[in-house]
Formats: sequence, C-alpha cells, structure tokens
Amino acid sequence: MRGVVTNTAWTLVVPLKPLGAAKSRLAAAAGPARPALALAFALDTVAGALACAAVRDVVVVTDDAVAGARLVGLGARVVPDAPAAGLNAALAHGARVARGGRPGAAVAAMNADLPALRPPELQRVLENASAFPRAFLADAAGIGTTLLSAAPGVELAPAFGGPSRARHSASGAVEIELAGVESVRRDVDTGADLAAAALLGLGPRTARLYRPPVRVADTAERTAGRL
Repeated sequence: MRGVVTNTAWTLVVPLKPLGAAKSRLAAAAGPARPALALAFALDTVAGALACAAVRDVVVVTDDAVAGARLVGLGARVVPDAPAAGLNAALAHGARVARGGRPGAAVAAMNADLPALRPPELQRVLENASAFPRAFLADAAGIGTTLLSAAPGVELAPAFGGPSRARHSASGAVEIELAGVESVRRDVDTGADLAAAALLGLGPRTARLYRPPVRVADTAERTAGRL
C-alpha cells in the first residue's frame, strides 16, 4: 500500500500510566529501574515525535505529576486522564482536547513506549496515513497497534490493547504497510523487546539506563579468563 504525501500537520496523542504502574511486564528484566525506564521511554518517544516535521504538537494524557513536568519541559501539552476509564477512553479524551483548540486537526494516537523512535520513519508513517480517513500501524509482533490516525472530522475510535491490529482493521481503519519503519513498530513491554529496540538504536534517555542482558556464554568466558 502506498499513501499520498501531503502537508498534513498532525497532533499526536500519547497515553502514559502513572510511572509506578507502567510497564509491569518489564519488572522481571528491569527490577527497581522499571519506573525510570517507563519515563525514559516516554521522554524519548515524545522527543522523537516533536522532532518529526509532520508533527505539529503532542498531547500527553497522564496523571503522573513527575512525568508530566518532564514532558512539558520537552514541549508537550499534558492533560489529566479525566475519564479514568482505561487506555482507549484516555486516548479519545486526548483527541477531544486536541480538537477543542483546533477542530480541524488530524490526530493520531501513538504508544509511549517507542524508545528507538526515528523522526523520519514516523514522518513516512504519517504521510501514508494522511491518505485515509483512519489508518493504523501494526506493532513489531504483528498483533497489536503502535499508531492509529484519524483525518480531520473523523473520530479516532481507538481500540488498543491485546490483539488490536485485528480490531482496528475490523473497524474500517486501513493498515499502513511500509518497510523500513521498524522504530515506529517497536514498542517495549518485555526485556526481549527492549533488547530488540536497542539494536535499532535507543533514544538518549533510555540508553543511559539500559543494561544489556548478560549471556551465559559471556559469563563463562569471563570466568575462564580468570582461571
């Protein structure tokens, strides 16, 4: 599928749980560093989005005061999760807030856990999305969704969580099928996901916290060297 390149200026809506509850599946790999990593993911994601020429602004929906202050410092607009009714309600709320100031805004919901996000790759995704009323990008696993877009005047209708690729497709959204946009697909839920993101190149905040997993073979080689 090929979209049409346009000059659409996008507002991205990014949801972020309170850091104490964020990225629970990463606990086994990250330990006590999990909340700090969740914040680093969000900061690198939002910084990458704001560096994308197709992005006009970013609205972050979060009730975490620490994360909110840091994200405002990057240039994002932070709004509280007023519905407090889960991920999709938060995204719909963020889209309404964005369009409250700009009724004709093109909006896209995007995950907050894309620490390898590359602005040129995001631009390609958004340029393709602009050809359709609603469009989505599947995650690296091919099961979930990392980005869902809605053209001006079109409801976002998010259905994130679990097998959302199938749900978004069934809702009429067009799947964006692009090669070379791995950084926009690579969300991070587990230690293996984080290692895969590291191979793409982590953003600076995540990179400062990332500790590559130690392989058994590496440990054996170091031990043998001391004998």
